[in-house]
Amino acid sequence: MSTYVIRPGDTDYDHQDRVQGSLDLPLNARGSAQVDLMADELRAVELDVIYASPTEPALTTARRLGEELDVPVKVLDRMQNLDMGLWQGLSYGEIRQKQPRVYRQWEDAPESVCPPLGEPLAEAHERVARALRKPLRRGGTYAVIASEPLATLVGSVLRGERPQLSCPHAYFDHHSRIERIGLENPVGVTESVSWTRQ
Repeated sequence: MSTYVIRPGDTDYDHQDRVQGSLDLPLNARGSAQVDLMADELRAVELDVIYASPTEPALTTARRLGEELDVPVKVLDRMQNLDMGLWQGLSYGEIRQKQPRVYRQWEDAPESVCPPLGEPLAEAHERVARALRKPLRRGGTYAVIASEPLATLVGSVLRGERPQLSCPHAYFDHHSRIERIGLENPVGVTESVSWTRQ
């Protein structure tokens, strides 16, 4: 039994290095091309179902992958991306300039930082754990599509680890867009599979 945590294709905010959070933004042309590449990578995987965040761009990515791979898509209502409060729409450079000390802390220990008027980590962890309860019970091989920073939190819930979040720019610098988590191992086995951000 395996789960694939998939980060959706890019939006204009990714290109502009802006914090998207819970804002709904469509895939841009690059993001659409990325989804095509992900579909090619996943053709050899026999997915039973794709679970999707209800917010863009995860939802569009999920529906396109479901259509390409002939896999049903189910939307998980509690899986909207983290609300990043007053940081949503700001560039990472603007946050660094306005709040340099908090930005450094966000880079070093993202779990310890809650953006102004944003969603606390404990609340996000609880809703993600509740959203994934049924998929985990049903088992099988499935994918969960969510944007960062929620995708990293999803991975930590699936592995039974303490809540983790990605720090700014960190995830795609070192990881692939598709992450396989082997749930047959009680401590969790994680393996990245191809296609890194370019």
